[in-house]
Amino acid sequence: MDKLKHVPLLILFVALGTAAGQHRLKPTPKTVVWGYHDATTPPVLKIRSGETVEIETAMIASPEMLEEAGVPPAQIPQSDRAIHREVKERGPGPHILTGPVYIEGAEPGDVLEVRIESVRLVLPYSLCLFVPGSGTLPDDFPYARVKVFPLDERRKVARIAEGVEVPLRPFFGSMGLVPPKEVGRISSAPPWIHAGNLDNKELVAGTTLFIPVHARGGLFLVGDGHAAQGDGEVSLAALETSLLGRFRFLVRKDLHWLWPRAETPTHFITMGMHEDLDEAARMATREMVDFLAREKRLGRDDAYMLASVAVDLHVTQLVDGKKGIHAMIPKAIFTSR
Repeated sequence: MDKLKHVPLLILFVALGTAAGQHRLKPTPKTVVWGYHDATTPPVLKIRSGETVEIETAMIASPEMLEEAGVPPAQIPQSDRAIHREVKERGPGPHILTGPVYIEGAEPGDVLEVRIESVRLVLPYSLCLFVPGSGTLPDDFPYARVKVFPLDERRKVARIAEGVEVPLRPFFGSMGLVPPKEVGRISSAPPWIHAGNLDNKELVAGTTLFIPVHARGGLFLVGDGHAAQGDGEVSLAALETSLLGRFRFLVRKDLHWLWPRAETPTHFITMGMHEDLDEAARMATREMVDFLAREKRLGRDDAYMLASVAVDLHVTQLVDGKKGIHAMIPKAIFTSR
């Protein structure tokens, strides 16, 4: 228990599980950060590299918005009501993030390997919306609309309209560390070197996210639960909901990457984030060429040509200030590496 001596006692009762090396963290007014990433934020939980944490996230929408959209009051968690009532330090971004989690041994220059072992729904509903001046088509939709969609966990679908069902593929839109201390507080909205609001629908259970560490302990924050999302997230929102995820954290001293990367059971993924979509594509491609040259030991010319014939570029999202492109290359093509 010595490693947790600086964590408030109240948070320990909320955060810790009973098994050694396994922890739990629920969203409360004391265990969330609203709308920012900041290296000076005190951790709510400290763990060792290799340990797992089961983390629950809060809904991004207010209880009032949910009730106005038709959600029965009894289906709105009391923890969400408490967070919206009691958390006064907010912004500049909109996301309610659970954490931060301090991983012992993580130092600037390392990479934190975040294994997403499981993702489960917390609520039987989700919310989607658009607001004036936002999204990919702001001039076409210069008004606000909020709608609640029920989630059928048994059938693993969300009913969008009569005869229209979307398969559920839950993932956390925001998973990140803090930026360098010198940067100060930054918004939770745009993704960057700390990862954060990637909105990458590939990061489901069974995948791994690699995040460069910029502050001691890393300080991991997670939120923005999505039941499903299309590449682009064009209206500004996915099927927004609350999720429960189990994460295993490993400090990687052998990796020294500058930008977040990811791995699925079938693909390696590099990412680009920039206000200009073309520049985001260049960044994702440059990162992929670097990955192929350094990790797969190809010559840079061959790596560039391989990227052209085997890598797929996807539009991650278009609505977070910095647009995203992620590049995916199938593992199956590497027959002897």
